[in-house]
Amino acid sequence: MLNSRTRWCVAEVDQSKRNELVDSLGLSPLVAGLLVNRGKQDIEEVTNFLHTENVDFYDPYLMDGMDLAVERIKKAIEQEEKILIFGDYDADGVSSTSVMIYTLRELGADFDYYIPNRFTEGYGPNEAAFRWAQDQGYTLIVTVDTGISAIHEAEVAKEIGLDLIITDHHEPQPELPDAYATINPKKPGCTYPFKGLAGVGVAFKVSHALLGEAPLHLLDIACIGTIADLVPLVDENRLIVKVGIQKLETTPKPGLRALLKVCGLVDKQLSSEHIGFGIGPRVNAAGRLDSADPAVDLFTTSDTDQAKMIAQEIDAVNKERQDLVNGITKEAVEIVEKQYPPDDNSVLVIAKEDWNPGVIGIVASRIVEKFYRPTIILSIDPEKGVAKGSARSITGFDMFENLSECRDILPHFGGHPMAAGMTLQLEYLDQLRERLNRQAKEKLTEEDFSPTTSIDLQCSVDDISLDVIEELKALEPFGVDNPKPRFLIDQCRLKEIRRIGSDSKHLKLSLKGDRSNLDVIGFHFGEVFEEITPNASISVVGELSINEWNGFRKPQLMIQDIAVKEKQLFDYRGIKNLTSRLELLDRNKVQLLSFKEETIESLSLKNWEDRIIQISEEVSLESLELEGRYLIILDLPSSKDQLKQLMNYGSSVERVYTVFHHEEDHYFNPIPTRDSFKWYYSFLKKQGTFDYKTRAADLAAYKGWTKESVYFMSQVFFELEFVTIDNGVITVTDQPMKRPLTESATYRRKQEQASLENDLCYSSYRDLKRWFFEDEKDAVRFEEAY
Repeated sequence: MLNSRTRWCVAEVDQSKRNELVDSLGLSPLVAGLLVNRGKQDIEEVTNFLHTENVDFYDPYLMDGMDLAVERIKKAIEQEEKILIFGDYDADGVSSTSVMIYTLRELGADFDYYIPNRFTEGYGPNEAAFRWAQDQGYTLIVTVDTGISAIHEAEVAKEIGLDLIITDHHEPQPELPDAYATINPKKPGCTYPFKGLAGVGVAFKVSHALLGEAPLHLLDIACIGTIADLVPLVDENRLIVKVGIQKLETTPKPGLRALLKVCGLVDKQLSSEHIGFGIGPRVNAAGRLDSADPAVDLFTTSDTDQAKMIAQEIDAVNKERQDLVNGITKEAVEIVEKQYPPDDNSVLVIAKEDWNPGVIGIVASRIVEKFYRPTIILSIDPEKGVAKGSARSITGFDMFENLSECRDILPHFGGHPMAAGMTLQLEYLDQLRERLNRQAKEKLTEEDFSPTTSIDLQCSVDDISLDVIEELKALEPFGVDNPKPRFLIDQCRLKEIRRIGSDSKHLKLSLKGDRSNLDVIGFHFGEVFEEITPNASISVVGELSINEWNGFRKPQLMIQDIAVKEKQLFDYRGIKNLTSRLELLDRNKVQLLSFKEETIESLSLKNWEDRIIQISEEVSLESLELEGRYLIILDLPSSKDQLKQLMNYGSSVERVYTVFHHEEDHYFNPIPTRDSFKWYYSFLKKQGTFDYKTRAADLAAYKGWTKESVYFMSQVFFELEFVTIDNGVITVTDQPMKRPLTESATYRRKQEQASLENDLCYSSYRDLKRWFFEDEKDAVRFEEAY
């Protein structure tokens, strides 16, 4: 067996609904089944999903508070009031701010923007910034991607005569700020048909209302914030991203073109992955390590030279951010392993002085990936006596909901079910850890702590073709709630397996279908090469893509997980350096078994003595605990029955490795023939006495035997009482009783060992595996696969 890294949750497809889509829309069964499993079964809904050119944006005035906000902004423009755009420092905040800048610029407003410094001001609106704005003559503040929790700041704004319009998408608290207007699709009472907009999506709707038409020319910016903020890529977000990516590919904005260049994406067909893993992190990096202002300037500049310079600066900051994240992650892992082991902690709350608060959200994600526990990473400020942190969660643990139960010790927090940010006094740190762990123990089961992989569809090799993969592209863009499809190919015949790459870290497979083969690539899966036998039935989970090389195009699957569900037999017979191969296995699972004491020394296994069981009279096969182990049989047992007993008692082993080391070769040193026994006995009778120790070599040379054959026949005659032996001198017994050769233990042992060697040491892999199979169904399955 080869266990998968995660639990696989495979969706079952409704065949009748799938067939309806196939018949009505001409879709392939694979794509139709995928759509059905994602809840898209209505013909009209599927048509609109696949063909966004037939879909339009919702009326922005369906959003509660939009009419008040638009009226006030237009009034400020008409009366030449100074407007301040108050944004956030992440990619969504930068995008939101930029959309609003372009919009107010088109309307001829007198405005500027303000993004708080993450390190000196923290997240969201703050009183000092509002009072500064009032001193500078601003009369209207419009927040983007922030403000829904700014209750105190709204009171300050009203007190000092500032009108405050909040546009946000974060989860509202029970109490809302007393603002001039609040626009948030998640606000209680808001009937807007789609609740999942990012901050930039809300800003886009405000722009739509202000300009009187959807600002399609701003979708190249809107798609960046939407993808980077990990909101669901369905409904209106899907339209924003799908059209936005097309706009971004040919964007005239100098800053975006410069950003594409440093990402290596100029003149490429873009996908949501390019934005999520290339553009988004670079935009986020500016606000994580310093001020987000350069990112806003990059998005909104019309100067090509300035755009190039800022893009290069942001790219350099991103590299610095990567180094910082790696260093903090290493420290956090050490703290978890030494102080808060996951076995004892359902939620990991890790804090340390001087951790950069701008990157701890990324670190929290890394810790979740490694330990699969809800995680909060906090940076301690000892002078202020506070800890500022970011949280990331796992399926089944709503981080926002659980933090809400700790409001009394969390004066500032906000976020989503899977992510949140917070600030708290140091004195409450241990209490927060204890509370969240208690809540997790009440709400999560042991199974919840095992990572899962959601699989959209099970298919066969023959279901996959270039046409099908091209058809899948109609489902793009992929992201949250519309993830890139994962497919399971279950227990498929393996045509080829090998390691690839300069350091052999990667794996390449070829899976065999009835009509076609499929290439499978596993980046960083090279180590499992040693854990898969050449004739295994493989189960792989992965994403489909097209491999284009040298003018040829072929379907391929990129591995995300791999398993072998059947027991595997690994043939290590005749292996030259056993110890080096053992080092590639999980030592804690390895169980070496030896029937002969001298084997350990012969195979240089002194360093493995703690993993070796020596079968002897004191150690019986019944006493072995082999469940889930890799059983490595080092040498030959004394009989086949002993080996069959071992496999019966070891039926729960995960794998079997056969070494079958043997010093004496009975198979190629066969039992002498009956004629040889007859001649040798006649020879002894004629001699009367015979010193076989000194004369065996001469006799063997004369007859063309081996010296060992002379010794063997002498021992057989002795056990049958045909002769006596005294200090190597053989004397024939007078009138011995007639007995068959098989009554000699030495003769029988030689027969048994020769048969064992024939069946176990010199058989083909196929025959050896059939010999080990005890389950008839397993044997049939193996025969069919072979």
